[in-house]
Amino acid sequence: MTRCFVLVETAVGKQLEVKNYLEKLEGVDSVDTVTGPYDIIVVTDAKDLNDIGDLVTSKVHKMPYITRTVTCLSVTSSISEPVFT
Repeated sequence: MTRCFVLVETAVGKQLEVKNYLEKLEGVDSVDTVTGPYDIIVVTDAKDLNDIGDLVTSKVHKMPYITRTVTCLSVTSSISEPVFT
């Protein structure tokens, strides 16, 4: 499994609408609203990089109120299983 963090910037005033959309996507483990330069952080565990790419490009980017994303792959994790197998 590959763990991924997607940092999401939203249009002004659309944070809750984007959060509700992202929470419904298959493959999304958690969606947190945050402070700072990004509005939302999405966490997902996918089978491989192709699945992450599909999720981000074909589902996340389809939401019109998402203005920017940065995708960060986890290299190490405190979870009990290895991140890369």
